[in-house]
Amino acid sequence: MGRSRGGLTTKIHALVDAEGRPVRLELTAGQAGDAPMAEKLLSDLQPGSTLLAD
Repeated sequence: MGRSRGGLTTKIHALVDAEGRPVRLELTAGQAGDAPMAEKLLSDLQPGSTLLAD
């Protein structure tokens, strides 16, 4: 999907619930930054939600 130093790669960005089940997935090119996608995924969280990030 996109080119990076390792060749053609992709990234999967995921928002999951407390049980680890996917709520929302976004696919981007391998060279895309993580921060813009994190902002997009986190915009769906309700106020007062607990967040664990890696």
